[in-house]
Amino acid sequence: MNASNQKISPFLEKVSQINFDKFYTPRNRFICHVCTWLFFSVLLFLNYSVELKLPFSSSLLLTARGTINNMTVFYLFFYVLVPRIFKSSVWGIFFILMCIPASIYIWLSVNYFQFVILHYFGIDIHEGALKEIISKNAKQPYFKAISYQNVFGNAMLVIYSFSPPFFVKILFDISRLFNRTIYFQKQTLDLKLQNLNIEKDFLKAQLNPHFLFNTLNNLYGLVVKKDPSAPEAIINISDLMAYTLYESNTEKVPVQKEIDFIQNYFYLERMRYSADKDITLEISVEDDIDNIQIAPLLSFTFIENAFKYGLKSAENNFLKISIDIVNNIFYFAIENNKEKNSVKKTSFGGIGVKNVEKRLNLIYPDNHELITEDRESSFFVSLSINLT
Repeated sequence: MNASNQKISPFLEKVSQINFDKFYTPRNRFICHVCTWLFFSVLLFLNYSVELKLPFSSSLLLTARGTINNMTVFYLFFYVLVPRIFKSSVWGIFFILMCIPASIYIWLSVNYFQFVILHYFGIDIHEGALKEIISKNAKQPYFKAISYQNVFGNAMLVIYSFSPPFFVKILFDISRLFNRTIYFQKQTLDLKLQNLNIEKDFLKAQLNPHFLFNTLNNLYGLVVKKDPSAPEAIINISDLMAYTLYESNTEKVPVQKEIDFIQNYFYLERMRYSADKDITLEISVEDDIDNIQIAPLLSFTFIENAFKYGLKSAENNFLKISIDIVNNIFYFAIENNKEKNSVKKTSFGGIGVKNVEKRLNLIYPDNHELITEDRESSFFVSLSINLT
């Protein structure tokens, strides 16, 4: 499907804009957990008090006992067992399902030991439907409390007891996962659309009639003078057009091809100026860059703007470009003169530069640094990209 035809519904757009990580700070996480357990505890208390008609103290005691059971199973399951299972085995889902019976055993064990402690201190329920439930359970042996007959007999009751907090946790995690999925889907679509727009914009730039007119006019002059550099200029134009038409429409290209493109473009633009102009391109690369790739045409906007807006003052004209690749880091710097007190040009605020910033944020988040400076007598741009 064409990226330009893919759309995200308004609802999913809103979901993708929710920043769970920003909201779910340790403090807010603690508050959410406390409020959730209080909510379920109130519901459990009402069940004992209203449904079973137990006294307030008995309802509160059994509510505390049930909440401790549920919290123990909940935190062991989600914060101990599940993370270890997913880190250690590809059979994570299978082992998580196997943890359900284990959770029942844990719940019954914690429940049994609570009854034993309460019985030791002489605490019991003395009236109602659950009369003497503590002493009855505390007096039985531990292995009888967790026997398979007891497990199967109480399985539904136990699952019913700890399933509400489990459901809330799973629902919340699914919402976070859904949010991240939609966010990255939106980022991917934005990147595809951005690449399409960039491809179109750069194609227009390369086929700009003014650029072609100047280049062909200079080439004509070389041919008339039978300059030996004319064939090389023709090859450079051919390579330039081939790169913009066929190769720069992918997300990444070999960094050597990008350097070749910059050299070809620089050479063709340099033809327009006399040899005494201070216009230089310095490239320094490591011995082996065959396996290094880079997003295409990220530096082109700055080079095009430098030639377009620079070199216009009567004196002290200069345009200097340097490219270095060291330890898989692409360093690009460009500086060109400007007239003092001149109005800032679109080279530092135009759509082209904003597109570059957007592409850098999408393709190299936290792996790039772009610096633009409007100095007193020059424009300066520095870009570094970690290509690993």
